[in-house]
Amino acid sequence: MENKRIAIFASGGGSNAIKLIQHFDKSSEIDAVLLLTNNENAGVLELTDEYIDQVVINNDGANDGSFLTELMQEERIDYIVLAGYLRKIPSELIKAFPQHIINIHPALLPKYGGKGMYGMNVHNAVFENKETESGITIHLVNDAFDEGEILAQYKVSLTPKDDANIIQKKVLEIEHKHFSEVVEKFILQH
Repeated sequence: MENKRIAIFASGGGSNAIKLIQHFDKSSEIDAVLLLTNNENAGVLELTDEYIDQVVINNDGANDGSFLTELMQEERIDYIVLAGYLRKIPSELIKAFPQHIINIHPALLPKYGGKGMYGMNVHNAVFENKETESGITIHLVNDAFDEGEILAQYKVSLTPKDDANIIQKKVLEIEHKHFSEVVEKFILQH
């Protein structure tokens, strides 16, 4: 049986993308074959350039569901994994890959989700609201920001001394620990 092929979409530094690539490099059933970014200056490009084919698009391309769908079909992609990808996924792509697009969110949804809630915006909101815990949510993507079916959540305890930067570090640590395993388990069960 042919291996499942995944595309990783990322917009920023790429630490989760490189963890996914390294994880699936050891897999006998899943191959990370394509990295797509909408940011030509994204750190993820340098971090992953020797490991995976890369496609850089502009924001017009990111909004073009037909273009993205054709590209994924040409590359024979089975699943799309969003690792810090900051563009809304066009509904044409969601329809072409139903239940096959997985995202990670740096908070415990449904709290701190929705448009504009990404990265430090989330961690600042968690800090300002004096939350005693935060964490990650790994979920399927649908047409509404951060409202797809939740696959897994992992929590981290916070102290009153934890500012947004400390919260970010704690959350990133559990992202790196759990994201690849949850993605792998989901793909192998479907």
